Amino acid sequence: MPLYFPKHYRPRLVPETQEQAIKEIKDTFQQTLSEALGLRRVTAPLFVLSGTGINDDLNGTERAVSFPVKDMGDARAEVVHSLAKWKRVKLGAYQIAPGYGLYTDMNAIRADEELDNIHSLYVDQWDWERTIRPAERTVAFLKETVGKIYDVLLQVEAAVYRTHPHITPVLPADITFIHAEELLRRYPTLTPKERENRAAKEYGAVFIIGIGGNLSDGKPHDGRAPDYDDWSTPNEEGFEGLNGDLILWNPVLESAYEISSMGIRVTPESLERQLRLTGKYDERKDLKYHRMLMAGELPLSIGGGIGQSRLCMFFLRCAHIGEVQASIWPEEMRAACRAHNIELK
Repeated sequence: MPLYFPKHYRPRLVPETQEQAIKEIKDTFQQTLSEALGLRRVTAPLFVLSGTGINDDLNGTERAVSFPVKDMGDARAEVVHSLAKWKRVKLGAYQIAPGYGLYTDMNAIRADEELDNIHSLYVDQWDWERTIRPAERTVAFLKETVGKIYDVLLQVEAAVYRTHPHITPVLPADITFIHAEELLRRYPTLTPKERENRAAKEYGAVFIIGIGGNLSDGKPHDGRAPDYDDWSTPNEEGFEGLNGDLILWNPVLESAYEISSMGIRVTPESLERQLRLTGKYDERKDLKYHRMLMAGELPLSIGGGIGQSRLCMFFLRCAHIGEVQASIWPEEMRAACRAHNIELK
């Protein structure tokens, strides 16, 4: 999205108070989330070895920041994009029982990101993963889990209001679920992003199911890698996909605002199907992660990522993600933002 400047924008908090508020939001959210989903904290890597298939390749076009490791014969390591696949490996290594899981503070560098109000070179999110049973690979279970996460969002918003009563709550009491195909049928002439805007503005909070697979117009709603979320399995509601995006209406930016992408993960069968659908089967089938998964060595799971800076930006009603995180910004962006009362860190 292009850079957007809200009219008559003023930060809700002074810098010193905002720094404290950021810490309070992060502490409250991760503690409440871990209790709601039965998660324990683990330490995350900043980089992984190239060629293992463990790094998240996002939409398949983003370049990972990489470097040679001198003491390993110059084997290349790459900074993570996210920990979507790494977490599932850890669930198996720690033998975490169904109904329980893990979360971690993930820090990443995405050098190909197009910088704007909500996108930065630096990514910080809570990556979480939970072991599930075969019977829980359903849309109903996906919705139940999303509902728990949304309830955590409501609790954090209420906590912010108690501490800073001039920042009034805006989230609706309940989140609305809709499949990407239903959204396409409702707004056939709009682009996916325009559909998201319509739905988010109408409902305030929406979870769009089925991100990654082609819809009836032959195009996906949005890109999703083929080897973690299951976006191709037929579900009990007559559509395909067991994943989705959690999107809020952002009253400051006046647009849809993605907080989390998540989903039930692939089985060996759906992994092979999705690799073939995307033309990635031959290049990935022999990678370490993919061999483990196809051999049934990894537990069934559900998981996702929740943006930390995005969450703070939303709850503190900021206009730019650079107000809540330190990163690198073009000087012309800094100057333009400053002219509109937006001070980037």
